[in-house]
Amino acid sequence: MAIERREEEIRERLGQVEENIAVACARAGRDREEVTLIAISKTRSVEEIEAAYRCGLRDFGENRVDEALGKVPELNERHSEDPIRWHMVGHVQRRKAEDAIAFANIIHSLDSIRLARRLERFLSGDDRLPILLELNVSGESSKYGFEASDDDSLAAFIEEARQMPDFPHLDVQGLMTMAPLVEDLELARPTFQRLRQVRDRLREVLPYSDWSQLSMGMTNDYKVAVEEGATMLRVGRAIFGEREY
Repeated sequence: MAIERREEEIRERLGQVEENIAVACARAGRDREEVTLIAISKTRSVEEIEAAYRCGLRDFGENRVDEALGKVPELNERHSEDPIRWHMVGHVQRRKAEDAIAFANIIHSLDSIRLARRLERFLSGDDRLPILLELNVSGESSKYGFEASDDDSLAAFIEEARQMPDFPHLDVQGLMTMAPLVEDLELARPTFQRLRQVRDRLREVLPYSDWSQLSMGMTNDYKVAVEEGATMLRVGRAIFGEREY
């Protein structure tokens, strides 16, 4: 498919996503500027990301460190004057921590104190790496993240999160979660409500951060996530179309 046609498709899809976000913001009494749309570019080529960039997108999310390292340097070189902001949204293995730091402007998926300690090891001086703490608030065993699905696990997570100021080069900005994949979007809403409630609790007991960022909502459920307070949406298929493996 010619890249011009691909760009036209992305532009059309992006327009629909933007319209949906605007409607959800209006429904929730929110300003559209409160929400950052992140185009998830996992498995997408440099040319596809370039096409999305020409459509106005500047925030892109990668799930795999090795894949990102194969694309990010070239795209950064092309757009040094109006740079892309790269989000690492997938699970980060501790052995990949240094590589993740090499490309990511923000990491959404810090899911353990051991990973925090590893990231800190590769940062120095004036480095401040923005991060989000990934929470499993749905209780699904298949999901990564600090457990926070009930009162006991939340209390345990809070005790772990108290350690984050021990890592001065990590700038904790908020939380991330994934909702269960469901056909009825209302079944995803409690997950987003729970993350917002946890954020409100953290503001009370751990004021070392303002916990302003809530990364939640993907292609299937981003409209509901906006209504429940999402500040970062991780949307891939709704922008790029179905993946071809």
